[in-house]
Amino acid sequence: MPELINIADILPLRAEQLGDRPAIRCPGTKGPDGFARYDEVISYADLDRRSHHLALGFQAYGIGRGQHAVVMLRPSIEFFLVMFALFKAGAVPVLVDPGIARSALKQCLREAAPQAFIGIALAQAAKLLLGWAPDVRLKVTDGRFALFGGRTLSAIEALGRASRAELPQVDGENPAAILFTSGSTGVPKGVLYRHRHFTAQVRLLQQAFTVEPGGVSLPTFPPFALFDPALGLTSIIPDMDPRRPGSADPEKLRHAITTFGVTQLFGSPALMAVLAKHGKALPGLRCVISAGAPVPADTVEKIRSLCDPQARFWTPYGATECLPVAVIDGEQLAQTRAGTEQGFGTCVGTPVPENTVRLIGISDEPIADWDEGRCVPQGEIGEVTVAGPSATDSYYRREASNRLGKIHETLEDGSARIVHRMGDLAWQDTQGRLWFCGRKSQRLQTAQGLLGTENVEPIFNRHPAVKRSALVGLGAYGLQQPVLCIEREPGATVSDSVLCSELLSMASQHRHTRQIQIVLFHPGFPVDIRHNAKIGREQLTRWAAKRLAKRA
Repeated sequence: MPELINIADILPLRAEQLGDRPAIRCPGTKGPDGFARYDEVISYADLDRRSHHLALGFQAYGIGRGQHAVVMLRPSIEFFLVMFALFKAGAVPVLVDPGIARSALKQCLREAAPQAFIGIALAQAAKLLLGWAPDVRLKVTDGRFALFGGRTLSAIEALGRASRAELPQVDGENPAAILFTSGSTGVPKGVLYRHRHFTAQVRLLQQAFTVEPGGVSLPTFPPFALFDPALGLTSIIPDMDPRRPGSADPEKLRHAITTFGVTQLFGSPALMAVLAKHGKALPGLRCVISAGAPVPADTVEKIRSLCDPQARFWTPYGATECLPVAVIDGEQLAQTRAGTEQGFGTCVGTPVPENTVRLIGISDEPIADWDEGRCVPQGEIGEVTVAGPSATDSYYRREASNRLGKIHETLEDGSARIVHRMGDLAWQDTQGRLWFCGRKSQRLQTAQGLLGTENVEPIFNRHPAVKRSALVGLGAYGLQQPVLCIEREPGATVSDSVLCSELLSMASQHRHTRQIQIVLFHPGFPVDIRHNAKIGREQLTRWAAKRLAKRA
């Protein structure tokens, strides 16, 4: 693959190589069997040609280089056309999860300061009624009718076909997108991506998973599909609500996998759990990737058993701000499972080449400049930092977050780089592997010492009546009281009192969990809207405090 500056640069080459080969298939009409026909298809040639016309049209309309454009489109051919067109035009797409709280969404859009709003009719109406981005003057609607003084996408494309202008040259340092985090631990933050970050991600993903052009991908998180054309893969956008991967219909996913010969599957741990519980074979898959939160060992083993023996299961570790950081495969996860279930943490593998991962002493204060003396000894839990080509430099209009999350480092040759603080705790073993111990903001500091969520929860998740557990702390930092919250496995018949006794017995068998004396049962944990996998421990902490206050 040639060296890229803009991930849209690969489209002309792919169009020449692959021509009429489908680049993207989306669910369309339903067949008599109830499954989607996937009759919305665009070839590599048409993806390049139409995104070029749209880019020229956007530019003519005023959405050009450096302009921020909110994109609120359903996973569709139009979504991918718009995204690649904005990349080509040098504009800056802004992506926010639509399912977040209205107040948070409004704040995110205000911070992004967009000049344009590209969305379905419903999003345009919501923008008007709820006061989203009131200063936007350039509006583009995906549909037959232009709303509120804007244009339709088809009109923009026609404008581009008539244009004789040239598209701008894009430098790797130019802003490429503002991608908001999932907001699992607070109001989402806008991560400023430069074009060099996207192209580095393509390179690192290709190296980490040895992706070969010509495969077929099922990306159940649609933005991940933006990498597929650069990797030479055909994307099959599944018939599911991407905001609710934990509620996906496994038969619809299997239908897509078997009908189109899917070779690569990307999904959150919640989606993997759906397929694992369904228990039917997943033929043809060669590469399964799950990210967003630690994947339970049982889920990994079950998915591996459903795939061909040659298939590889990968769990990359990273975040919106930097991906991938480290990678581990299913075989290594199986080898480290015993350690995880004894409280060592979850092994997330070794750092990918080109990344520099170092662990520093745990601190909640800003660190302006890198100091090697902050690094902790091997085997000691510390805060994860990473510097590398895909590590983003800053949050957009969040100076406080930049001070807390970014460190400036001067290298020996006099050059400078940004070190990103992941906000995670981990330790590194003698083989260089990272063992994830939980989010820094969710750690407990009790009178007996530090407790990381991933050092505790896997111990109790082994119990057959436990769907998942969550460790929260009540009281003053340094004297926090650990509370174990439990979401029961549906159908488990053991009583709460018996299960509580058994869990406390399990706690007594490990030195660092002996201090746990309180178990609370919750009907259904709050989870993030993006992956349905990150537990909302902040909400659980408030819930636990109220429950215990009522007991007092």
